[in-house]
Amino acid sequence: MHSDALQRYVRATGADHSDVQAEMADHADEHGFPIIGPDAGAVLRLLARLTDAERVFEFGSGFGYSASWFLAGGADEVVLTEIDADELEMARDFLDREGTADRAQFEHGDALDAVADYDGPFDVVLIDHDKARYAKGFDLAREKVPEGGVVVADNMTKGPVDIEVLADYFAEGEPLPDDVGDPMAGIVEYVEHVRADPAFESFILPVGSGLCMSTRIAPRED
Repeated sequence: MHSDALQRYVRATGADHSDVQAEMADHADEHGFPIIGPDAGAVLRLLARLTDAERVFEFGSGFGYSASWFLAGGADEVVLTEIDADELEMARDFLDREGTADRAQFEHGDALDAVADYDGPFDVVLIDHDKARYAKGFDLAREKVPEGGVVVADNMTKGPVDIEVLADYFAEGEPLPDDVGDPMAGIVEYVEHVRADPAFESFILPVGSGLCMSTRIAPRED
């Protein structure tokens, strides 16, 4: 009951959708497409403002919902990556109607390949693609994130995870079940990976589907 009340309280006092974002959310509901939602979206918007973001890179953009929040926060440029050409075209249309498409780069293909085409720096990086490849995405982007920049990863507490299993593993040292599955195993690998990186400070923010926030605290390597 307390958890339900907390969620209702956060939602009632949280960010509102723009008209176009409301269309995006309706599309997601209609087609069962996972999006970060307005509460996590407000975090992305805040990060864009706090970092005075010149460039944001997204591993997995779908039809542009998360990018719309970065752009609402004033990001100068957001690089969207999406392997589904139809979804990427939808993102272009949605952001064009939002009036922000001129600040977006639309990359069709695998995000792990696309990131190599950009030198950075990326003030914020969002990782929200194939969970089993989260850690790989982090490794490819980490040296392009400047000191004070942030890497955000979605689905830390909801989605393809069992929060009870995660709590038992990280808090109690219980082994993961044999049938844990690649997506959840990828989340576990990612959390362990970023927490062990001395160049970043990381924590889980239980907003939306759960965000892992990793801030770079050391200069990039030359």
